[in-house]
Amino acid sequence: MKVVILAGGRGTRISEESQLKPKPMIEIGGKPILWHIMKIYSAYGFNEFIICCGYKGQMIKEYFIHYNMYQSNSTFFLKEETMLLHENRIEPWIVTLANTGLNALTAGRILKIKDYIEDDTFLMTYGDGVSDVNIKELVKFHREHGKTATITTTQPSGRFGALKINKSTNQVDGFKEKAREDQAWVNAGFMVLNKKIFDYLGDGSQMLEDGPLELVARDGELMAYKHEGFWSPMDTLRDKQYLEMLWESKKAPWEIWNS
Repeated sequence: MKVVILAGGRGTRISEESQLKPKPMIEIGGKPILWHIMKIYSAYGFNEFIICCGYKGQMIKEYFIHYNMYQSNSTFFLKEETMLLHENRIEPWIVTLANTGLNALTAGRILKIKDYIEDDTFLMTYGDGVSDVNIKELVKFHREHGKTATITTTQPSGRFGALKINKSTNQVDGFKEKAREDQAWVNAGFMVLNKKIFDYLGDGSQMLEDGPLELVARDGELMAYKHEGFWSPMDTLRDKQYLEMLWESKKAPWEIWNS
C-alpha cells in the first residue's frame, strides 16, 4: 500500500523558515519533518511513498538524490572522482517524487498522482504533522467499515490555555489549561482512501477538505478514526519550537521506530 504525502504548499504561517525551503524540509532535530513522517509509516512496514511536490520541490528532490550521503560519514577521492560511504544507513524506501504544480490545491495534487496508485487503497497525509497514531490499527479500521475514506481525528492538547473573562467588565476572572475533552475534533491527516476518492475530486480546483470530502461525507462514505494519543502540526514557528523541545528532551511521542 502506497503512502501519499502532500508536500507542495508554501507554508506561509511559518514564513521565517519556509521562505528558504519547502515546509516539509523544515528540520526537527536536524532532520526534515518529512523524514520524521516517513519514519512513522516505515515503522509499520509501509515503505513506498509518493511525495506531491510543488513550492521549492527541487530541494526535496535534491535531498533524496543525496540521501545516503547525508546519512553517512563519507570519504571523497577527488583525483579519482569517487566516494566511499562508511556506514550503511539505507532505508527500505521507494520514493516517487511527483511535480504537482506550484499553485495546485490539495485535491489537484492528489488527482495528479492518480496513475501512480495501482492498489484499491492508499494512505495519505500532510507533510507537516507528526503523531503516534497506530497506522496498522487505522488501516484495519478502514478495511472493516469498507467505505471510501477514513480520516484520523483528534482533540488537540490545550497547551495554550484559556482565559475566563467577565462579559460585562472584561475583567479576567481566571486562567486554566484547556482540557483535551473540551476541544473540538479536528482532522489530523493520516488518512486511508479508496481509489473511489478520485471520483470526488472533480477538476482538482478545490482543497480536499472542502468540496471533495464534504461530498464523501454527504454520501455516507467518510469515517473518523479517533486518535487519543499525540498529534501536532507544524504550522507556526512556535509549533516548530515545541516539537524541537520534545525531540531534544528524548520524549518525542512520534519516535515510534525506536520504541
